[in-house]
This record gives sequence, structure tokens and C-alpha cells, in this order.
Amino acid sequence: MNLNMSTAYHPQTDGQSERAIQTLKDMLRACVIDFRSSWDRHLPLVEFSYNNSYHASIKAASYEALYRWKCRSHVCWSEVGDSQLTSPELIRDTTEEIFHIKNRLLAASSRQKSYADKRAKPLEFEVGDMVLLKVSP
Repeated sequence: MNLNMSTAYHPQTDGQSERAIQTLKDMLRACVIDFRSSWDRHLPLVEFSYNNSYHASIKAASYEALYRWKCRSHVCWSEVGDSQLTSPELIRDTTEEIFHIKNRLLAASSRQKSYADKRAKPLEFEVGDMVLLKVSP
């Protein structure tokens, strides 16, 4: 296994991006297997499934985190009897949930950083060492 340090705007070595891409590839592969020649007509279903799947970093589905309630699509009929919130309650609960999501993302980021730091090796140079300097426009 190679250790690749990632830089800003360079997701090629960012494990988080690669993991999301791998998940989407797996979902698309399953879609092609299940629907064969009509797979492209089912892409909205793949998008819907991804957006409503649980994400460990935020401890919720993306849809639920964004809108503060579980998806009410005809695909998700199980929780139709949930109570409705009034506007002040909705604002308060949404603000609290945003706070919790930010904390969860910070905790996940901290865990990922500590894991990466365990494997990172500091570079040491001495006077006279040859180095490659890449200057981007």
C-alpha cells in the first residue's frame, strides 16, 4: 500500500471521495445487473437510494439531515403517522440538528485525521539534498 498525501482540490488521494465514488459505482453496477438495457431510466432511483442511505459521518441520511425528517416518498410509507411540527418548533429543532450534525462531522474528521496522522511520515531534508519543485500557474 502506498501512502499518498492529498492536497486541496485534489480528491484523487482523498479516501473519503474515493469511498463515495466506490459506493456509487457499486450501486450503478447493481442497477445495470437488475435492469439490463433500461438501467439509465432508473438513475433517479439510484440517486434517491444514495441520498436516503445512512452516512456514518453525520449519523443520518443526507435527505434527513438536510430536511430534518425522513423521506416521505411513496417508497418510504412506514412512518406516515409522525406528528407535524409548528414553525417555531421546526426552526428550533432544525437549528439543534444542524449543531449536532456539525459536531458529528467534526468528530468524524478528527477520527479520520488521527488515523491519517498515525500513518504519515514527516519528510526531513538536509542541506544539499536534491528536491523537485513543481510550480503551478
